[in-house]
Amino acid sequence: MATEGLHENETLASLKSEAESLHQVAERVEALGQFVMKTRRTLKGHGNKVLCMDWCKDKRRIVSSSQDGKVIVWDSFTTNKILTASGDGTCALWDVESGQLLQSFHGHGADVLCLDLAPSETGNTFVSGGCDKKAMVWDMRSGQCVQAFETHESDINSVRYYPSGDAFASGSDDATCRLYDLRADREVAIYSKESIIFGASSVDFSLSGRLLFAGYNDYTINVWDVLKGSRVSILFGHENRVSTLRVSPDGTAFCSGSWDHTLRVWA
Repeated sequence: MATEGLHENETLASLKSEAESLHQVAERVEALGQFVMKTRRTLKGHGNKVLCMDWCKDKRRIVSSSQDGKVIVWDSFTTNKILTASGDGTCALWDVESGQLLQSFHGHGADVLCLDLAPSETGNTFVSGGCDKKAMVWDMRSGQCVQAFETHESDINSVRYYPSGDAFASGSDDATCRLYDLRADREVAIYSKESIIFGASSVDFSLSGRLLFAGYNDYTINVWDVLKGSRVSILFGHENRVSTLRVSPDGTAFCSGSWDHTLRVWA
């Protein structure tokens, strides 16, 4: 029956009356003006059908998933340019929307394995590291290398700017992490121990810059006192090499990723 879906004390007549009341209210409300929206950003990166997405609580980032098997976190504010490192020995700055190469950076003699952008307050520079054992600082506007450091004895797997932008750290297959002062134009610290014989794959600073977190190929994470050069902790948990780690924006935790297929949040 047509009335089977009605609640108790509810009739077709009462529903009709409510609908008419809503219509009467709507007639008294001023009509909406012209509604205009336009595309502000086109986020390109998926290789197949986009299946779902949602906004993050910071009101800026968007997470999407696709039939290409990828989950991508997007910055909805700044999507125009992307900086890449390549096995052809170069770095490149691209326009994401057009796919055009804006600037290329030549100087490494082998594969470029890592790069990091300087904090926005310190200017348009970035640092890169590669299989030629070199760490190079680049001017993004001119495309020129402005500083170069060659003190590692093997591939540089990771580089990370100090929070102030005045220095950067590197992690290498030579089982050391190193700190370079850009103002002094030299290496100022080496973080190593005789017992550490495996390469450092990823580095990042605490928010204050006092601690340096480093992931290693022996499945551990070592925490170094940046000023004293001593190890203050060693963290166990991963069951394969630690391939990446990053400190959270508020500095209260950091996350590590591993070849053991897991991510771990430490705090």
